[in-house]
Amino acid sequence: MYRGATVGVVVPAYNEEGFVGRVIDTLPEFVDRAYVVDDGSTDDTWAEIQRHAEAKNEGHDGPFDDLVVPIQHPENRGVGGAIKTGYLRARDEQLDVTAVLGGDAQMDPEELTRYLDPIVEGVADYAKGNRFYAPEAYAAMPRFRLAGNVVLSYLTKIASGYWTTMDSQNGYAAISLAALERTDIEGMYEYYGYCNDLLVRLNVANVRVADVPRHSEFAYADGWKSHISYTEYIPRVSVMLFRGFLWRLKHKYLLNDYNPLATLYLFGLGLFGASGLGLLASLRKRGGHGGWLAGLLVSLVTLLYATMLDREDNEHLELQVPPAEFASDTPDADPSGNGASQATTEPRRHSDTTATLED
Repeated sequence: MYRGATVGVVVPAYNEEGFVGRVIDTLPEFVDRAYVVDDGSTDDTWAEIQRHAEAKNEGHDGPFDDLVVPIQHPENRGVGGAIKTGYLRARDEQLDVTAVLGGDAQMDPEELTRYLDPIVEGVADYAKGNRFYAPEAYAAMPRFRLAGNVVLSYLTKIASGYWTTMDSQNGYAAISLAALERTDIEGMYEYYGYCNDLLVRLNVANVRVADVPRHSEFAYADGWKSHISYTEYIPRVSVMLFRGFLWRLKHKYLLNDYNPLATLYLFGLGLFGASGLGLLASLRKRGGHGGWLAGLLVSLVTLLYATMLDREDNEHLELQVPPAEFASDTPDADPSGNGASQATTEPRRHSDTTATLED
């Protein structure tokens, strides 16, 4: 347990032979349950999971008979599918907090408490890593990966409504039981863009999200590899985000409750599309296009105003954790146990709407 809360960990693994065993071996002592999911690997990942799980479970003493639960998908579903499987198991077993540790050993287990703190303190129900909090923090990230992350982060802001959240592709995260129970986890995207899609679903469920500064040096150390093909990943996730954006408008601002910003968004998008097509047609015919340009301008102003309303409506759902202030980094923190940490952070308001953590 961590500060009185039961902790689960989901470890997705696809062809992570030589890495996933290290993740199992270095699970923090406060973890109560680890769901290690072999997502249809074609190497010896499953055998490695079973071997290390058996060794880790020997002599285990906790609220569950076994610490490590090996799970195997008969076919590869994608990292989001593996995490979904773990999330649903954690929800069924009523774990207070469930985190994600990648099977590729790119996530430092010693940082895990940073994601648990906002949740066990009750100031957020989902905490995710952010490698963009300062220039020096993402200096270790490969340039091609940085560019793709920035583009998708801004698209995710629009799609999800979490406007101050950055590094939306970061998979190091923790989620509360309450968030798992009221969020559409079953419908979560199963490809690499699962974390972007999850933010959209969390917003519809009105879940408060904490952005936790994370260093990149550990993630991109020797042995780092990526299964992602960016020529396929960025277009595919971009389309998914557009669909998610429309889904969020429909469910949050039309079905669950009516908010005029949905109408503004839809009007702006419709006018932008019609004006753009009209402008292209007029340019081909070399006719007058002043009216189409005016339509484009009106559509852009409408969309800008809609984003301002959107940001204002969702500011209370975002929490920024300052990089130097982590309760678990102090000598007085109590990671094991049953009492509250003496270094417990207190929430405060920033500009009356956006919460952060202070000393």
